[in-house]
Amino acid sequence: MYLKNGRTLEGIIKREDAGLVELEVGFGTITFEKSQLKEIRRSTPQEAKAIKRDWEKKKVELERAPKSIGFSSRQDAIVVGARLNNRADCLLILDTGASVTVLQKNIAAGLGIDLERVKPDAKLTLADGRQVNAKRIILDSVQVENVEAKNVEAAIMLEEAGVTDFSDGLLGMSFLKNFKFQVDHQQGKLILEQYQ
Repeated sequence: MYLKNGRTLEGIIKREDAGLVELEVGFGTITFEKSQLKEIRRSTPQEAKAIKRDWEKKKVELERAPKSIGFSSRQDAIVVGARLNNRADCLLILDTGASVTVLQKNIAAGLGIDLERVKPDAKLTLADGRQVNAKRIILDSVQVENVEAKNVEAAIMLEEAGVTDFSDGLLGMSFLKNFKFQVDHQQGKLILEQYQ
């Protein structure tokens, strides 16, 4: 599509009437008045398929591109905000020494888990050597800002064990193993890049 202002746009026409043209451009649509257009060059079905394939490729590249996530440091711990199963928001300490993501029992209600009906099926050893009963679960989704991992193994502590007074648990390797990750303390950023 050639505009009168000299710009050109490549896309697929989704809708067209006497006065308007709606153009799909891969990340959304743009609507133009026909009076803004100099010329419309229509693609062949093969060219349209090639354009869509290119959009899909770019979308995958964007999803895999490194993402910078801001964090706060408290008492030498890196704390990030997370959303679990698209319903429970929490603050988790980044812990590369934890094999699974560990959640304090107060998070269970937000996930719709009734701890009165749950039997422990795991023991967790805390950093100070104490052991606590826990319930293993699989989180459908763990989102940290715009980064998401699916089917993340986690454990809910069934006792008040107090990881710290400022977090709801630990973001462990069951989440982090999905990414190449790096911590930039100077910028206060956690950089996550999905494995290809």
